Amino acid sequence: MATAGPEDDALARYRSPLVSRYASAEMGFNFSERKKFGTWRRLWLYLAQAEKSLGLPITDEQIQEMEANLDNIDFKMAAEEEKKLRHDVMAHVHTFAHCCPKAAAIIHLGATSCYVGDNTDLIVLRDGFNLLLPKLARVINRLADFAEKYADLPTLGFTHYQPAQLTTVGKRCCLWIQDLCMDLHNLERARDDLRFRGVKGTTGTQASFLQLFEGDHSKVEELDRLVTAKAGFKRAYMVTGQTYSRKVDIEVMSVLASLGASIHKICTDIRLLANLKEIEEPFEKDQIGSSAMPYKRNPMRSERCCSLARHLMTLVLDPLQTASVQWFERTLDDSANRRVCLAEAFLTADIILSTLQNISEGLVVYPKVIERRIRQELPFMATENIIMAMVKAGGNRQDCHERIRVLSQQAAAVVKQEGGDNDFIARVRADPYFNPIHKQLESLLDPSSFTGRAPQQVAKFLKEEVRPALIPYQSQMGGKIELAL
Repeated sequence: MATAGPEDDALARYRSPLVSRYASAEMGFNFSERKKFGTWRRLWLYLAQAEKSLGLPITDEQIQEMEANLDNIDFKMAAEEEKKLRHDVMAHVHTFAHCCPKAAAIIHLGATSCYVGDNTDLIVLRDGFNLLLPKLARVINRLADFAEKYADLPTLGFTHYQPAQLTTVGKRCCLWIQDLCMDLHNLERARDDLRFRGVKGTTGTQASFLQLFEGDHSKVEELDRLVTAKAGFKRAYMVTGQTYSRKVDIEVMSVLASLGASIHKICTDIRLLANLKEIEEPFEKDQIGSSAMPYKRNPMRSERCCSLARHLMTLVLDPLQTASVQWFERTLDDSANRRVCLAEAFLTADIILSTLQNISEGLVVYPKVIERRIRQELPFMATENIIMAMVKAGGNRQDCHERIRVLSQQAAAVVKQEGGDNDFIARVRADPYFNPIHKQLESLLDPSSFTGRAPQQVAKFLKEEVRPALIPYQSQMGGKIELAL
């Protein structure tokens, strides 16, 4: 029986696979302790700078001392302080003050815990969107290239997962792209709708700051504006309780959950196509599909996306419930929940986008398999064309319909009862009744004549909707992605 290692052994304790196994380093850092507490210190600096500029007795020396220690964080001391105080913000106030003795008296002046807590969350959410958006754009770009390449390749369409009219491989891909373009727009909107909580005080009334500025409302408003601008936001929420409204988290998580639904659908389609042996995700030279069945090529990347997308879709339930039970100006039962769900949503979205990019850069198409499946189904789909051609050649529609009905049922019995190939066209060729159109049969069975405007739709969609949406991300389109695991 294995024994646990020392307490500092990372392998001896649980680590979330979202970070240890899958997520990118940049998204992991965005939700890290270092980013969080470094941002707290910057927010305290912004507050002190703004208060100084508006006339409070804060010296240049105090400001400089804070600036010099923004990243000089003694995490061990902070942990000891929090254990003693049972308050994370005050633990870090004391830790910051320890290395800034001259500025100690003015750190966190007039603020409440949510000044650093909520404002940092908003910065992290904004930065998280800024990491996700180029990744989503890259996926769309790769799929757009794929759609363009296969815009004319006919393939069997499915409704209810039953054979339907033909489409093209590129047109089907455009269905995926359209969903992702909606997600791109929604993520941009959710990011741009984010506002700063700003400088609002304990219950959102700004009373403490009004007292600091001796009743000068204009200075309190200017303080809010200055700090908001320093943090890189154009606007702050005009009214808050102690926290910004938790409905903001719902908006953020909803668009991420919607992205998860899109990717789950795309990767489910790819898994079904892999079963049909028409399209496969990339499969590396030394990759093992099964420990027991060496021949297998399991779509493990697509399965990973579906697995994680399900987790992402469920996470939106957390902020829905949290927002619904925030009593009056706030309760603290949001805190522990938000520490988990917000980070996990962005980490999960990051993972599935990276994985889907890898998939989209190596999709393999098997045209001969696609062609064979079309040959199995197209003869039945061509019956109406055959009837119309016979009528044009002088035949009677009702007579033609009856002959085709009999021949098609005979061919269907060969396929279903005998396991043979669809021989409907051979039966038509062998029937003297159809002699007038025998020379037309090849053209009547040309798959490209059954795909309608699919190629034209692909070209127009990519040109007018997809490529323009990607223009803001052009400089970030380069480079293929390799999965760590």
